[in-house]
Amino acid sequence: MDDRQFRNAMGKFATGVTVIATEVAGEEVHGMTANGFMSVSLTPKLVVISIGEKAKILPKIKESNNFTVNILAANQQELSMIFAGQLKEHKEVIFDRLDGKPVIPGAIAQIACEVSAEHVEGDHTLFIGKVTDIHLEDAEPLVFYSGRYRSLKEDQPVTV
Repeated sequence: MDDRQFRNAMGKFATGVTVIATEVAGEEVHGMTANGFMSVSLTPKLVVISIGEKAKILPKIKESNNFTVNILAANQQELSMIFAGQLKEHKEVIFDRLDGKPVIPGAIAQIACEVSAEHVEGDHTLFIGKVTDIHLEDAEPLVFYSGRYRSLKEDQPVTV
């Protein structure tokens, strides 16, 4: 199989959209849009993020030893595009704080983490994060499927 076929296959898995953020003391907040995120364990509360070896945020997470996962709301597509480097115009993003770490205001879930382990696999580093705090909002999620942003439709239940 070629790289494009693999990417297309992975795109068939509908995901939420997150912005991973971190801050090294005395520097500006760094963030990136990612869908490589999942929960790992309830006890202890652990999550994993997957960061590409060429991502500018990779050395920042290694240095700060913490990160946040911000699960975006349906009305935050522009924020996703900003942190994915898809917008030419520079827009300043104001961050809130959760457990002293930078989070995106209005995200449907803000998850503050301390790195508990890291594993290099292929061209990515997997960071296992111990969850130190969570803040939730009640809103529709931003969804990504087959290379496009989508929204959920509650009025169309799945029949089994």
